Amino acid sequence: MAKVLVTGGLGYIGSHTVVTLLQHDFEVVIVDDLSNSQADVLDRIEQITEQRPSFYQLNLCDESAVEEMFESESGIDSIIHFAASKAVGESVENPLLYYKNNLLSMIHLLEQMNKRSITNLVFSSSCTVYGQPDQLPVTEKSPMKPAESPYGNTKQIGEQILRDSCRANSVLRVIALRYFNPVGAHESALIGELPNGVPNNLVPFITQTAAGSRPQLKIFGQDYNTSDGTAVRDYIHVVDLAEAHEVALRRLMNNQQKENFEFFNIGTGEGHSVLEVVQIFERVNNLSLNYKLVDRRPGDVEKVYADTHYANTELGWRASRSLEEMLKSAWKWQLRVAQ
Repeated sequence: MAKVLVTGGLGYIGSHTVVTLLQHDFEVVIVDDLSNSQADVLDRIEQITEQRPSFYQLNLCDESAVEEMFESESGIDSIIHFAASKAVGESVENPLLYYKNNLLSMIHLLEQMNKRSITNLVFSSSCTVYGQPDQLPVTEKSPMKPAESPYGNTKQIGEQILRDSCRANSVLRVIALRYFNPVGAHESALIGELPNGVPNNLVPFITQTAAGSRPQLKIFGQDYNTSDGTAVRDYIHVVDLAEAHEVALRRLMNNQQKENFEFFNIGTGEGHSVLEVVQIFERVNNLSLNYKLVDRRPGDVEKVYADTHYANTELGWRASRSLEEMLKSAWKWQLRVAQ
């Protein structure tokens, strides 16, 4: 049984990936500092899978704590690295926090990988590495434009650190998954997106507004060059995304890479506007939302969606769940949280 360290494993995407890994017979160790997650997610993972992973509450920027964890957990042979600060708006306001947290944490992991001969790493990257692309859909050959936010820049720099590390160490194997906009929740409604404080992503704002815990949804930007003036994104079900990590990990373990640093776009290949998402949410859940169109938010790109052909054919992964399914599951999760 392969032993996998999942950093940020109690967070939104991390917890769904942990469930997928456990259901595919991986042994999982979780590291999370609980800065944007809750400790009881571990209990819910156990409810779903009937397995309880090892858990360490620590910040990966704490070098000595990272060292101690690796000393305690022998036999780790692969890492999936989610742990990072991820709010575009906050990164514009507090860039140093993002550069420190997102880059130092990765450096500490890579140092331990070198020290302990751990060779496999799946990196949680982002479509933000493309900035505002010149052409759509975005392919893996699309150039990296200047990042629109410090958050996006940390993902660009993070990939460059990994690329350089792979050049320097030929046995290191890395896959960066550049994913688009994960939404939805596990079918059990035991885990889902529950940010601490004010949400930075669209769908939690939609569901919390629908539940009455927030008075109004603000849609940032109404004058973009899109069909209805609101920003366009590629929304992907979080369980499809979790499955992509499991597929990528097996590619590394089976030594199937063409190069020791690879990257793939993980999305559906379809762009939907913010207003369209709101309207579909209202329709599939038979609800009416109180929303208001407001000015653009600094750091946001106008429209971005993926060309997923390379991930479909080379990685052997394909998204299968619809936007309607995503928004139904998100609301089911919100109703459970409100209980």
